[in-house]
Amino acid sequence: MSHIVAVAGGTGQLGRALVEAIKADGKYELMIFARSTSAEKEKAAGGVPIIAVDYSSVDSLVEALEKHKIDTLFSVVDANNGAESEFNLIKAADKSKATKRFVPNIWGSEYREEQAKFFPIAKSKLDALAMLENTSLEWTAWYVGWFLDFYVAPRVKTYMFPFSAFIDMAHDVAAIPGSGDVPVVYTYTFDIAAFAAASLSLPKWEKETYAVGDRLTVNEFLAIAEEVKGTKFSVSHDSMELMSTGKVTELPAYEPLYSVMPKEVLTGVIAVFGVMFENGQFDFEGKHLINTDFPGIKPRKVREMLVEAWGK
Repeated sequence: MSHIVAVAGGTGQLGRALVEAIKADGKYELMIFARSTSAEKEKAAGGVPIIAVDYSSVDSLVEALEKHKIDTLFSVVDANNGAESEFNLIKAADKSKATKRFVPNIWGSEYREEQAKFFPIAKSKLDALAMLENTSLEWTAWYVGWFLDFYVAPRVKTYMFPFSAFIDMAHDVAAIPGSGDVPVVYTYTFDIAAFAAASLSLPKWEKETYAVGDRLTVNEFLAIAEEVKGTKFSVSHDSMELMSTGKVTELPAYEPLYSVMPKEVLTGVIAVFGVMFENGQFDFEGKHLINTDFPGIKPRKVREMLVEAWGK
């Protein structure tokens, strides 16, 4: 029996990479759930059918899942629109007679409970995991570290936006969070997508799936960046004390993002991630990596990607 897979949010950033990888794998019938559909959108999605769904209605989501016989549902719905869509997808997947497997919209690192108190994204992701514990679904949360794409967009193929946090590749400046000596996992979205497509063939999913593209400290990343660009960066350091108040040194790379997210909000988000970097929350040491299950997938490394994007 051919499994039918749907990607909710499959026209978005990581979603497009996931759709491309599952389509390229060729083993599964594939659909995209989105808020709206059109011939142009389907063409942009490589001809993958786009099903228009109402994320505010659990019943209509159940209907869509059952009508299209969706066995496995990946969520990459836009988290900035609040958590309701995600929660409704989980409820609907659990109710759907067709749906057996679910991947929540985690795709990052593990948050801690204390971070959920002041960081809404952390709260909604932890709440989604708690909700999944009370379902009959087989599910797995993907921990992939920090998107390597942020430092190479748009110079390398990616659907992500440039977000050169801590190390501003375009302007040769850096604001190191804490010591900068704690390992951080960086993974390219197309490698995440390749592992995710491959994981569909696994007979059993664990509740956590860890994928690693590269693992190095922020200081090591900075040294590679300087070497690749052939210049010394102007470097400052943000203490844990500063970052815990929601503040960080502003880098020129952040300015274009203020039109999307108010400056105070963006700064606060970067500060949380800075604390998480220094806490080791982006280091998956000692975890079972999906890399070992699929040695044929060779994820791209920081140096290789920076050379492609920024090399002379």
